[in-house]
Amino acid sequence: MVQTKSTTNKRTFKHLTAFDRGQMAALHNEGKSLQEIADVIGCHKSTVCRELKRGMVQQMKSDRTYYKAYFPETAQIRYENNRKACGGKLKLDSAIDFIKFVEKKILDDDWSPDAACGHAKLHST
Repeated sequence: MVQTKSTTNKRTFKHLTAFDRGQMAALHNEGKSLQEIADVIGCHKSTVCRELKRGMVQQMKSDRTYYKAYFPETAQIRYENNRKACGGKLKLDSAIDFIKFVEKKILDDDWSPDAACGHAKLHST
């Protein structure tokens, strides 16, 4: 069956680049609104809002008053750290005892992988 008229739209979002973040900082420092920044960069204004929040850092002036400023380098580092932390976690770490048991049975006792797994199922508590 061939469909000629699709009702689903292709997603058009993209991750912000370091250049986008630098451009956002310049526009923010000029006092542009979220919508104006979003139009220049080509994303939604809520993306700009979240990105500004991600890169805001509290600074202290010489008169010991605090203010918040957006630093694109800080936002890029936070983005990269978040990307490293995303995704599924390895399950091998939680099954290291089982892996060692199966490896020992296969290499030392000449068991098949199925025999080692079956033995582990029968004798596990």
